[in-house]
Amino acid sequence: MKIDFINKSEYKEVVNLWEASVRATHHFLKDDDIEYFKPLILNSYLDAVELRCVRNHESTIIGFSGVAEHNLEMLFIHPDYRGKGIGKLLLNYSIENLGVFKVDVNEQNGQALDFYKYSGFEIVGRSELDSSGKPYPILHMELNKS
Repeated sequence: MKIDFINKSEYKEVVNLWEASVRATHHFLKDDDIEYFKPLILNSYLDAVELRCVRNHESTIIGFSGVAEHNLEMLFIHPDYRGKGIGKLLLNYSIENLGVFKVDVNEQNGQALDFYKYSGFEIVGRSELDSSGKPYPILHMELNKS
């Protein structure tokens, strides 16, 4: 597996992957929330980050990350490919090549929280609301430098 770039023409594919991943992992979100975020991701969020992806042997995107200002803003893996090291590959690439040392995680997403803790991140703060003002607490994490 190797890291690749994402072309703007692939954004709809990326949003579809995002939705499949969120539906598999973010059980606390309502359908209305997912529908709220889809156009924001497609039309704003993807352009605001440095995107990287992993593709399968058919060149289909199976995982992607987005980075801005040393913060891992997005890391989503297609449900069919979870547990195969793709998230770790994208995270390590982001740390080593894009300078990532921060990530925000939904408090209710225990799997992601455990993943980042296992990967060397620690909780340094908490916000009661997400960045959209929705009542989904966010844990702010930073890479443990020791």
